Amino acid sequence: MASLPRSLRRFIDPDVDRRLLTSEGEFIIDEVIKHWVTLVLPVLALVLSVICYIMMIGAGAAWWLLLVLGLVLDIWAVVRMFRIHMDRFVITNMRVFRVHGVLDQHLATMPMTRILDISVEQPFLGRILGYGHFVFESAAQDQGLRVIRYVGRPEDRDLTIQRVIQMAGLRTNLAHPR
Repeated sequence: MASLPRSLRRFIDPDVDRRLLTSEGEFIIDEVIKHWVTLVLPVLALVLSVICYIMMIGAGAAWWLLLVLGLVLDIWAVVRMFRIHMDRFVITNMRVFRVHGVLDQHLATMPMTRILDISVEQPFLGRILGYGHFVFESAAQDQGLRVIRYVGRPEDRDLTIQRVIQMAGLRTNLAHPR
C-alpha cells in the first residue's frame, strides 16, 4: 500500500493519522474498527454467490440468472466490507472522532470537554459476542457524533475515555474531597 500515491491511498485507507493535531500534542489512544459481527452478512453473501456459481453448471438455459445473482451478491458484499473497513472511531488524548465513507468521507468530532455522558448499549447478542453501541451526550445542542455502533469491548473503551477525561482534569475526583 505504501507504493500507491497518497491521493489513491485516501480511497482505500481511512488514514486517521492525518486528522491529528500533532503540533498541539494530540496522539491516538485507541483506533476502533467495527466488530467482526458486521462482516457476517457480507461473508454469507459471498458464500451464496459461490453456491450460485456452482449451481450454474446444471442450470441449463437459466445459467445467466444465477450468474447475475452471484455477481450482484459479490458486488454488494465487497462494497459492504469496504464501507466497514473505512469506518473508524478514534479516541485521542484530546477528543473522540469518527471518520467514515468511501467516496464522500465524513468526519465527526467531539472534544473531551464537551462529553457530558456516554451510554453503552449492549443488546443480548452483543453481550455474548462482545460488542455494543456508544451513545454520546454533549454540551452542544446539535452534534455530529452521537451514536457509534458495533464497538468491540465497549466497557474497556468506555473506561479508556473516562480515564482520558479524568487525566485531562476535566472532571473532579469526588472520592478525594479537599
